[in-house]
Amino acid sequence: MPHTARFTVDPEVSVGEVDPRLYGSFVEHMGRCVYTGIYEPGHPAADAAGFRTDVAELVRELGTGLVRYPGGNFVSGYHWEDGVGPASERPRRLDLAWRSIETNQVGTNEFLTWARELGLDPMMAVNLGTRGIDAARALVEYCNQPGGTAWSDLRVKHGYTAPHDVKLWCLGNEMDGPWQTGHKTATEYGRLAAETGKAMRQVDPSIELVACGSSNAEMPTFGTWEREILEQTYDEIDYLSLHAYYEEFDGDRASFLASGAHMDQYIRDVVATADHVRAARRAKKHIRLSFDEWNVWYAARFVGERNLETAETPRLIEDTYSVTDAVVVGSLIITLLRNADRVAIACLAQLVNVIAPIRSEPGGPSWRQTIFHPFAQAARFATGTVLRTDVTGSLIDTQRHGEVSALDTVVTYEEESGALTVLAVHRGQDEPLRLRAALRGPLAGYRVVEHLVLADQDPDAVNTEAQPDRVTPRAGGGAEVTADGALEAELAPVSWNVIRLAPAE
Repeated sequence: MPHTARFTVDPEVSVGEVDPRLYGSFVEHMGRCVYTGIYEPGHPAADAAGFRTDVAELVRELGTGLVRYPGGNFVSGYHWEDGVGPASERPRRLDLAWRSIETNQVGTNEFLTWARELGLDPMMAVNLGTRGIDAARALVEYCNQPGGTAWSDLRVKHGYTAPHDVKLWCLGNEMDGPWQTGHKTATEYGRLAAETGKAMRQVDPSIELVACGSSNAEMPTFGTWEREILEQTYDEIDYLSLHAYYEEFDGDRASFLASGAHMDQYIRDVVATADHVRAARRAKKHIRLSFDEWNVWYAARFVGERNLETAETPRLIEDTYSVTDAVVVGSLIITLLRNADRVAIACLAQLVNVIAPIRSEPGGPSWRQTIFHPFAQAARFATGTVLRTDVTGSLIDTQRHGEVSALDTVVTYEEESGALTVLAVHRGQDEPLRLRAALRGPLAGYRVVEHLVLADQDPDAVNTEAQPDRVTPRAGGGAEVTADGALEAELAPVSWNVIRLAPAE
């Protein structure tokens, strides 16, 4: 008999509301994310503006509602003025972050128009590496002021009469990282971020601001960086950023499958630091988190910027993802949702080609990577209120994270429709796992609508241009509600599961 993991589901015991911005993504001027990714004039599927409609359809299907732009490391050397005005007059620049030639054929107006047409909210980043207050406030004026000022009138002259009305802004990117152009100490960055944010809000008081937290939890200044940044910026910002990437090391798949345990602890550590600063300042507002870069990334395979050839569209970190990678991505989504009381924004990095759920070929097709599916299913079904789930039962021992539950799960509930969604990952690699969830209160008598499973006999199976649908979610799993009012299902090893329930008819 399979091992069993148990939990209780009760609408009266909730964590918080799902912010739609948890299902965000990221477009950086890096590799082929922009050029031959979302944008490729001359492609058979290109629209009049040069954007690929085949990729746009996959973006719609993915379900992302927010996109961060234009970086990433790229933004720390970027002059936004290079990317506006007549395209034929825009300069070609050397991008120091990725040793690439930036043609600036896509810039602020093109990106924001594309995003709006797809119903995506933009999350814009400003350059606090080589630039600062003046360039940032000018960009906000260019984007958000209706007219009657120098920068807003320039936007109108460029053919964009209506303001873009961008509400969410990042104050730089990974400024604690020595790899960052314009890297700063916490004291230097905190002061600059506070004054830049203040000036940006003087232009548009309605905007929200994200300050840079640590680039990852392994940075030597992690914790102390967050504390000092918050001490300097607390009154000016709304969110603090987190970044994390995960990969399998030395064949330790058990630890890799448990990556969500690391992400969960990372979130809790940053929340604790933010709340310490709030208490010390006797402040009323709670800083929420923006996990605006996360994914599986096999960074150990990346040769590094010193070995890059200077080119317009180099193929950078175009990882091909497996079933196992998709299960880990699903577990990370579960972790973000489980912390919905504090994590308001999250961005899967990146959107196309560069460690992305969508791949495309120049002049050729586009297709869904394996990690596309858990994101798209969560964005579609996991909405409303996150309910608390305290799992007991089967445990797995891992080298990096100690003992973790074999079952990683989160449950969402929409009170109006009554829809209940269970997202579940089985981290075990050998045997099936029995899930048993007691349904309490108004959930008694619910029925299973469907049980969708992403798993494979080969956990290393991938989707490719030749076999774009080798890995895809399928109906099955046999989930049911028993006579005693419990949800039961058998989960395959290394699997991502979506179980949807509804009131009995």
